[in-house]
Formats: sequence, structure tokens, C-alpha cells
Amino acid sequence: MRVNQQIRLSPVRLIAHDGEQLGVVPVEEALRAAQERGLDLVEVAPLARPPVVKIMDYGKFRFEQAKAARAAKKKQHVIHIKEVKYRPGIDDHDFEFKTRHAREFLKEGNKVKVTMMFRGRQLAHPELGQEVLNRVWEALKDVAKVETEAKLDGRNMTMVLAPK
Repeated sequence: MRVNQQIRLSPVRLIAHDGEQLGVVPVEEALRAAQERGLDLVEVAPLARPPVVKIMDYGKFRFEQAKAARAAKKKQHVIHIKEVKYRPGIDDHDFEFKTRHAREFLKEGNKVKVTMMFRGRQLAHPELGQEVLNRVWEALKDVAKVETEAKLDGRNMTMVLAPK
């Protein structure tokens, strides 16, 4: 935004600090009117013909904008991707423990990347890993939907679940 002496184009459409339109005037006259009121001349619509300028307290305006940006940032929710790793021969207790954690992550609103890690000869039977991933999906289908189907890449099979 251009302020005070940075505004070059003349004439300009002048708007008072209370929103009243003062008409199309030369830029020097607009600057003089702003200085008489002890305020700044701010270009609010530079692409309009003639450009629109407003008499306002620029420091207060910038503070209000920053305050609004902080409030908007505070309200936004960032979705994280949490990862839970399984093995093809996982025991029932370990399976329940990890699946319970995945459920908590989903309830918090995060996505869960379910990773099946294969080692050595386990890669010869990827269907065993697929069965475990299907069990995870069955256990979590009430709180999750599959965002990315299970696929094998290298020694890992991954599936991404998103909250419903």
C-alpha cells in the first residue's frame, strides 16, 4: 500500500476517515486535507481510475490488520499425518495397542499413515501384510475412511486413513 508522499498519480478519488466521499481532487489537495486532520493518506484501490485514496490512521490500520491475521491463524486447525507401523507377524496385544493409538489420532482430527514393514523373506508373502492392514481398516472403519489404498513400495506397504 502506498501512503502519503508515495502516491504519485493525480487526480485521486478522496474518501474521508468517516467514509464520506469528498470527490475527485488533485493529490496535493488530498495530502493537505489528511495533514490538516493529523492522519495519513492511504491508497486503497490503486487499479481504479482515478485511484481511490482514504484519509485514515495508517498505524492503527496496520495494527488492526495484524490483529485480524493473528486471530485467523489461531482459529485454523492444522492436520498432521501420524504414522503407525506394523509387522506381518504382529501379536494380538501389539495389534490392539497400535490400533488404539491410531484411533486416538483419528479422533483428534489427524490423518494416520499405516505402514506395514517387511523384512527379508517376508516380502515373498505380501498378502500376509495386506491381511493385517485389512484388520486395521476393519477395526477403525467407524472413525476413518481410506484416503489411499494399500500399496507396496519397496520393503513397506502403506495405507492412509483420514477421519470421517
